Amino acid sequence: MDQLKPRPSNSCPLTPLTFLERAAVVHGDCTSLVYNQISYTWSQTYTRCLRVASAIASLGIERGAVVSVVAPNVPAMYELQFAVPMSGCVLNNINTRLDARTVSVILRHCESRVVFFYSHLLSLVLESISLLPPNFRPPLLILIEDDDDDDDEADSISLSGILTYEGMVQKGNPEFTWVSPENEWEPMTLNYTSGTTSSPKGVVHSHRSIFIITFDSLINWSVPKQPVYLWTLPMFHSNGWSYTWGMAAVGATNICLRKFDARVVYDAINRHKVTHMGGAPVILNMLANYPRATPINSPVQFMTGGAPPPAAVVLRTESLGFVVSHGYGLTEVAGVVVSCAWKSKWNRFPAAERARLKARQGVRTLGLTAADVVDPKSGKSVKRDGLTMGEIVVRGGCLMLGYLKNPTETSKCMRNDGWLYTGDVGVMHPDGYLEIKDRSKDIIISGGENVSSVEVESVLYSNPVVNEAAVVARPDDYWGETPCAFLSLKEGVSPKPPEYEMIEFCRTRLPHYMVPKTVVFMAELPKTSTGKVKKFALRDMACKLGSMASASRM
Repeated sequence: MDQLKPRPSNSCPLTPLTFLERAAVVHGDCTSLVYNQISYTWSQTYTRCLRVASAIASLGIERGAVVSVVAPNVPAMYELQFAVPMSGCVLNNINTRLDARTVSVILRHCESRVVFFYSHLLSLVLESISLLPPNFRPPLLILIEDDDDDDDEADSISLSGILTYEGMVQKGNPEFTWVSPENEWEPMTLNYTSGTTSSPKGVVHSHRSIFIITFDSLINWSVPKQPVYLWTLPMFHSNGWSYTWGMAAVGATNICLRKFDARVVYDAINRHKVTHMGGAPVILNMLANYPRATPINSPVQFMTGGAPPPAAVVLRTESLGFVVSHGYGLTEVAGVVVSCAWKSKWNRFPAAERARLKARQGVRTLGLTAADVVDPKSGKSVKRDGLTMGEIVVRGGCLMLGYLKNPTETSKCMRNDGWLYTGDVGVMHPDGYLEIKDRSKDIIISGGENVSSVEVESVLYSNPVVNEAAVVARPDDYWGETPCAFLSLKEGVSPKPPEYEMIEFCRTRLPHYMVPKTVVFMAELPKTSTGKVKKFALRDMACKLGSMASASRM
């Protein structure tokens, strides 16, 4: 067989852009996208994407240049996930919740040539442009208008000759031959990490890695043909965990929502007969705690990830009709790579036990080569006892190419031993399922014992009055550190429970050393731009409370 080798006919570059082309043929007359009163078919979506890709190419932007998008889940945002790479450029989604300084840092770092921006975000974009250095070539701005726009902010620049998204749709060539990658390792997307503790890092993915993770995510979630997908997950979050391209592969109907509102979400689920949706555990929590929530008309598959969902939240949302699947991933792998593959025998367990099992991250997906929990110093696998903690590592074809212009950080996490070190702390259970215990920086070391903040938070979430919970380290003169709990309460809870009551609640459910020694009540926990709790801010607050004196020894 030595004479056999790759040939042009069997070594075409892998790219998920072909999914849209196929959808236009197979599902051409089927609804692709719904937003307020707007509705498109897959044939129309394909044509619109070709037109926009053609218009981008006509601007004289060189192949491989970065094109940025600052927009919520509106039709243009979905189309640009295809149109930008179809023009030969690299797609850079920017989180709409970032401040102008951070947006400016991103635009400068990636040398963005074009910025598509949503009308309501005009001030953010203009301020970020104003912060660029005088000698930096500013990107071309293209306005994404909204037919239901009741904000006149964008009208003030309408006379300046600024290009508009719909203008590019009209201008573009519907017969445009989209730019296929010359090889599958060409960069396709650039997403920046949230940068909560340092400058954001630019994660670059190839056409190949996005193709693999998209296929993998569909198989892992058992997504059927023509589902109805509700976009509660922001598309700027790692390209919607790659489901932007995945929904084209299965000819789905995409229901777009500009912003999350529990009432609107429940209405959209019943009105459009939604079958699938996803988001961080905070979305599950908001759906579970919506005061007027009633069981939905038919089951909705909900993929959650980003942090371990508390079992109490899973239990509540499933009682409303959601079927929760828990996945684990990070920007560096572009989607879900570890999931809690469900075993039929678990269906016989009590609801609380099923919810606890679903809170585990699980096993590697089919598209990932391997996942493990290792000692970060020796690189050896930890004991499979569900107790010994180590760092979660992964390897496979869906991993990033690396961090843009940052070889040091790339080498730090993608080591020569063949693993990507995630920075997440976990354990491996005897059955081969792994479970996240914390981010490495969030582990609390109290009296020499490692305390998982996630585990303490899970217990706090089981308290019926708790809406949100976050646990961080507070300095202690005797123990070194002790757990400090920050809580927000559910709507209508009055009076506020005393601190000792919450501590006693934990004491009956946790080992002694894991029980919070301090409880702080807040109206709402501070969040990052990606909706995660700002634990670094809470740690600062805990430090300002001062070290606990020796009188606190227990």
